[in-house]
Amino acid sequence: MNNTDIISKTIAFVKKQLENAEGGHDWFHIERVYKNALLIAKEEVCNLQVVQLSALLHDIADSKFHGGDESVGPKVARTFLESQNVTEDVIIHVIEIISNISFKGGNFEKKFKSIELDIVQDADRLDAIGAIGIARAFNYGGFKNRALYNPEIVPNTNMTIEEYKKSQAPTLNHFYEKLLLLKDKMNTSTGKKIAKERHRFMESFLAQFYAEWDGEK
Repeated sequence: MNNTDIISKTIAFVKKQLENAEGGHDWFHIERVYKNALLIAKEEVCNLQVVQLSALLHDIADSKFHGGDESVGPKVARTFLESQNVTEDVIIHVIEIISNISFKGGNFEKKFKSIELDIVQDADRLDAIGAIGIARAFNYGGFKNRALYNPEIVPNTNMTIEEYKKSQAPTLNHFYEKLLLLKDKMNTSTGKKIAKERHRFMESFLAQFYAEWDGEK
């Protein structure tokens, strides 16, 4: 099977798997990350098949929707890739990317490194910031019935992985605990360039939010 066929079948598989997913982690999120990854990959020397498959499968079973179990996604991805006769070296690389792509709080260190992981991680992080990042944050906050903002609950930027997973803080805290930190965590030059503009947009949004909250505008 050639790569075009594998990618087409992967797209169909992911669409089916995520047809009832929460709005911020649905097929359209995957599609945006996939497009971001292809854009970044143009400027890097990389294994494009690994980038494509990893971008498409990176959220196939997000741990936050499976009781925090981080083994589900890699298992589902491996089973699918084996069914498509993808080579073992590619499968291993894709699984490593899926296992190391997530933010997981400010204290997490990647245990695996590759340019392909850098590309897909940047692509995923770009979808977490800017206008769409703001929309996704509040969509997920509503999904979890969280408050928009509570001035009495201060953001915690030093959470452990477990604390990050279990956090029930207001959605606005998420900007300080993750979204505003991503600009300086980008890996590639293309990712860094795009992230700067999206970061500025979030800062402008927050300024407007606080002004309206305080009755100034």
